[in-house]
Amino acid sequence: MNLPNNITLTRIAAIPLMLWVLRTHYLAEPFGAREIVAVVIFVLASITDGLDGYLARKRNQVTPMGMLLDPLADKLWITAGFVALVQFNPAMVPAWIAVVIIGREFLVSGLRSIAATQGFTIEASNLGKFKMVVQIVTVCAAIMDRAWYEWPIYGGFVFPVHWIAKVTIWMMVILSLWSAIDYFAAFWSKVAGTVEKRRRRRAFVLSRRRKSGVEPTGDPDDVVTG
Repeated sequence: MNLPNNITLTRIAAIPLMLWVLRTHYLAEPFGAREIVAVVIFVLASITDGLDGYLARKRNQVTPMGMLLDPLADKLWITAGFVALVQFNPAMVPAWIAVVIIGREFLVSGLRSIAATQGFTIEASNLGKFKMVVQIVTVCAAIMDRAWYEWPIYGGFVFPVHWIAKVTIWMMVILSLWSAIDYFAAFWSKVAGTVEKRRRRRAFVLSRRRKSGVEPTGDPDDVVTG
């Protein structure tokens, strides 16, 4: 286990800690303490999402274990966050919204797995990265909304917690659907390209067989031509 993998494991370990904080009554007083602690945990754990990958590349410590743990930690973290919000603040995050957001995460994971079996990868798009930032803001604002409609700031200004949560949650739904379509389009274009290459290869092999006077039999993909 190297440093990047240990950082990834801390993100996984933070999941039960955040869930415990949101459910415990020990932090109910003073008012808002539970929400603040949960937000701090969520933000710190979210920072590790980029830190572990950066250190793995910089230290040349990209390992199969890290390639498995990092996306697993991401999916567990986001799933835990939105499932917890359905119970913690259902007025802001109803169950159907959590299903859409979590469903998108597993759809993308499935597409990447299928792509890997076909020998190509689907890179994270800028849209997906922007969605991650909005996701962090959404979870933090939805947690804070449980205690504050507005957060007073020095000088008479207020931080509109409720409206930030309201806007970003709908942004999350739109971005989740949009990025899912974007990933599917990228996946389909590569699959279509792979199928077209195989079709041309079959046609080429069959053409060479006919020219050489050999009757085409079997699957052309099973024939190795020189």
